[in-house]
Amino acid sequence: MPVEFLGIAATNDGSETAPRSGAAFDKEYTLRLARAHEDHGWDRVLFAYGSGAPDPAPAAAYIASRLDRLQILLAHRPNVSYPTFAAKTFATLDRISEGRLTVHFITGGNDHEQAREGDTLTKDERYARTREYIGIVKKIWTTHEPFDHEGEHYRFHDFVSDVFPVRQPRPGVSFGGSSPAAYAAGGAEADIYCLWGEPLARTAEQIERVKAAARAAGRTDVPRVQVAFRPIIAPTEELAWEKAHRTVGTIRQRREAGLVRHHRGGGPQAGPPQNTGSQRLIAIAEAGERYDRALWTPTAAATGGAGNSNALVGTPETVAQALLDYYDLGVDILSARGYDLLGDAIDFGRYVIPIVREEVAKRDAKRDAERAARAPQTLAAVRG
Repeated sequence: MPVEFLGIAATNDGSETAPRSGAAFDKEYTLRLARAHEDHGWDRVLFAYGSGAPDPAPAAAYIASRLDRLQILLAHRPNVSYPTFAAKTFATLDRISEGRLTVHFITGGNDHEQAREGDTLTKDERYARTREYIGIVKKIWTTHEPFDHEGEHYRFHDFVSDVFPVRQPRPGVSFGGSSPAAYAAGGAEADIYCLWGEPLARTAEQIERVKAAARAAGRTDVPRVQVAFRPIIAPTEELAWEKAHRTVGTIRQRREAGLVRHHRGGGPQAGPPQNTGSQRLIAIAEAGERYDRALWTPTAAATGGAGNSNALVGTPETVAQALLDYYDLGVDILSARGYDLLGDAIDFGRYVIPIVREEVAKRDAKRDAERAARAPQTLAAVRG
């Protein structure tokens, strides 16, 4: 199966290791970073969402209108707009991008962050709302006759959109989470299920839970799986590990100095994370620093389990082989984001992506050859 790579569409050059040098929405940098992804072999970029951060939808439209191939993954929280409005926004963006849009629906795992924009529902209530929301958006994208909706969270009458996506039958739906409620909602509704990078054995367990949730929802297919990492690469193993330790040292210093503003969390003094995914990352870090071929957890520990934060450390060859280990588990969308957003996107695209694509092509060719060799035997058995 083909492999895809997801990068980050940051609207400024700030990261956990460096302050931004300009405005929160730096138009020139946003385009430069996106173009670097398109020019260096990436398939799509994520426009993330945070309370107080620049609105990702117009930023995505800006990039989509200026680049020809790069696909867009747009993060969206259901609490910030009514689904009828959101569905039209997404369809319009899909038109601008000529069918390159996927929407990543975020339920929200932190009560404090959700309350910043007026969302006071409990976590379980948020998951129920998200599932209803996705169902409405899908119906709006594909229904050309007016319809009514009477649900737990949304009610409207005689609605029909006049703007429909280019992509048929509709844009993709992406979803993430590590709680039972997340598996149930994403297993039922998602085309792509997103996980944070964990050790191989734990990732395999999560993939099975996603598949089980899809079956429980009555699906005959299963979501594609995406896993996210923070690669730290250098020409030699020694240099990569020196870079890794410098990186985590800088993260700790900036957090201790109160220099990191957490749009998607509760802030440096917020206490333990509420979402299951971050709790899992912290537990993994407490159990050990290094796992499998290249997974390194101190970056996650230093951020308090903040989102995509486990690193893959090593030479490009080592990191590529580590990513292939996840591909062999059934992961076919690999998400990566460095700490020098622009420079790391270019280096990863130059030195890691080609290795992974070449090895995946070899695996696919071998698999096809084995299937072709089995075909005559199968036919003979049927005839016999």
